[in-house]
Amino acid sequence: MLAHHSLEVPTVSRLLFDMPIPAVPVVGEDALYPVRRVFCVARNYASHAREMGGDPSRDPPFYFTKPANALVPGGGDVPFPPATANFHHEVELVVALGAPLFRASAEQAARAIFGHAIGLDLTRRDLQLAARDQSRPWDLGKSFEFSAPISALVRADAPITKAAISLTINGQVRQHGDIDDMTWSVADVLAHLSQYYHLGPGDVVFTGTPEGVSPLAVGDQLVGTIAGLGELRVTITPPV
Repeated sequence: MLAHHSLEVPTVSRLLFDMPIPAVPVVGEDALYPVRRVFCVARNYASHAREMGGDPSRDPPFYFTKPANALVPGGGDVPFPPATANFHHEVELVVALGAPLFRASAEQAARAIFGHAIGLDLTRRDLQLAARDQSRPWDLGKSFEFSAPISALVRADAPITKAAISLTINGQVRQHGDIDDMTWSVADVLAHLSQYYHLGPGDVVFTGTPEGVSPLAVGDQLVGTIAGLGELRVTITPPV
């Protein structure tokens, strides 16, 4: 006869182990911005859509995600990732939310912004394209450790609509454009995304990259800039 074992739920619980909370510095402040989710908009610049073989029409935006612990706050050393022979850079404007947002209009979305930062969506391009060709998710190509360096956040009362964005590698310009080249504006992206998620503080959105993506190698020094947001510096180091 089998003994009966009841499953009792403790009245006081604790975590079995400590886990760090991903967080991003804020310019001029001691407190950090904690991050719970990272959303990324794909092909939000017509020029980049074309270079990736896509259609730059104004179809609704589409997204992928990265784990919050993919962030590399402040930039610095980023190890070359495993399982790729085609590791790419994508410089992007990042938007952080400071208020709840659900089924919002573009006007409501604009008022929910906490601040902006410079980000790099680092990509295992060979794995991404192999998944795309088989109609599979992009996770192996996009969602991996150290794949989202990010600068300190700069507080803002409204979304950036026009600002030069660029990336240099070893002193040579590789990407250059303007935020107003986006197919979908920051406010439009946030409003659209809010139709599918209850967004809020702790959510950050990488908003797309201009054309000029290319392979990276160990030793490369990257500098991403967006007018008014300073710069993000990253060095690609040997695999770990």
